[in-house]
Parts: sequence; C-alpha cells; structure tokens
Amino acid sequence: MELTQLQKQLSDHVRDPEANPGPADIERRRLDIYRDLFFNTVDGFLCTAFPVTRKLHSDENWRALVRDFMRRHQCASPYFVQLAEEFLEYLNGERDGTAADPPFLIELAHYEWVELALDISTETLPPARPRGQGELPAAVEVSPLAWSLAYQFPVHRIGPEFQPQEADGQPTFLLVYRNREDEVGFIEINAATARLLALLDENAGEIDACIDLLAAEMGVASSAVRGFANELLDQWLSQDILI
Repeated sequence: MELTQLQKQLSDHVRDPEANPGPADIERRRLDIYRDLFFNTVDGFLCTAFPVTRKLHSDENWRALVRDFMRRHQCASPYFVQLAEEFLEYLNGERDGTAADPPFLIELAHYEWVELALDISTETLPPARPRGQGELPAAVEVSPLAWSLAYQFPVHRIGPEFQPQEADGQPTFLLVYRNREDEVGFIEINAATARLLALLDENAGEIDACIDLLAAEMGVASSAVRGFANELLDQWLSQDILI
C-alpha cells in the first residue's frame, strides 16, 4: 500500500505539478527532471501528430493545452502511437475550451489525426487485378484504407494565414486514402462524389445499381451521370480507393 500511495503521489505530480507537490522523500531535482521529461515526451509526440494545430497556438497556450490534457484525460492505451487518438477524445469530451481555442480546433485535429491513423493502420489491400484502360468490373469494394470525411470548416486549407472564425454554409468533403505503396493521399470532393462512394459501400459495390441510385437521388437520368461516374471509378481504382 505504501508503494501504491507513492506511485499515486508521483503520477499526480507528473500530471498536475501545481496542484500536487509530489512525494516528499524524493529529491526535488530528480523529481523536476522526471516531470519535465514526461511532459516533453507527450508534448513532442502531439507536436508531431498535430503540426498545424501546434502552429496556430502560442507557446504558452499550447503548453497549457498539453498540461490540461495530461491533467484531465485518463489514457486507455499504453502505446504512444495511440496518444493522438486519446488527445482527440480529450478535445471532444473533456476540454472546457478557452478563448484561445479556435472554433475549428476539433475538426482540424481530427483531420490531422486521420493521416496518422491511416499511416499506422494494419489493414492491407489484396494485389491489384490487371484491367484494361477504362475497363471497370461489375462490382467493386471501397478500400478499408479510404475514408470519406465531411467537415463544417475547410480544414485542409487552415493554417497561420487562414483561420476562419465561422463555419462555411456548405460542408467540406474530403477523401483520404492509403494506396498499395503505403502513401497517404488527400482529395477534396463534392457532395455527389461523397454520396457515390457511400452508395458503393452500402450496396456491395454494384456499379450500375449505384449509378442509378445516385441519378435518382439527383433527379436526373442515369445517362447524365454515367460518364462522370465511370471516369471517377476508373480513377479511384487506379488510386486504390476502390479494389
């Protein structure tokens, strides 16, 4: 029990040194080194995972954000590669928010996390099947490494020179994917394109049926969208967005 209490005092101090002085029988110099080492490790990983988010914060505000994360959030995973996802959970559920938080903070952080999540995913794709130029199979499958995303802010354009304070009237649709060469790509798409991808996912990838459904939802004849859709599907197959 004494060891458990000592560990609790030490961890409380590491998380929130201002509110918790730490074990009295540990030399202050050693305690400071360990506390700073732990903070700098978490800080460094979050800076790498969320580079744009970091750039938009002053040093003082960023350190306060990292400290608040360490103080409030109980990580469920011991793996550092999952720390970015833990940070997202904190932003969504435990962050009270301050005047320093931009209105797009959660969406921007999610967008930055997606690249890391796809990069470290253990999902694999089957070998590509040979096909002629423009030749489409009867059915396809949406790659598990292709994510269709919708945001209220244009997160892919946000940076130090562009920080919108109000959401756009229309959602921003983005398609993020990892191909067979393990390269992560980003494509801005429109609502119709996002809907076609969703229909393929919902209807076993039956191309003709999905094109007919998309045309019906748009209130046009299938012939009006078939050429555009076939060209898009051919491109997606080449990019490993479809398999």
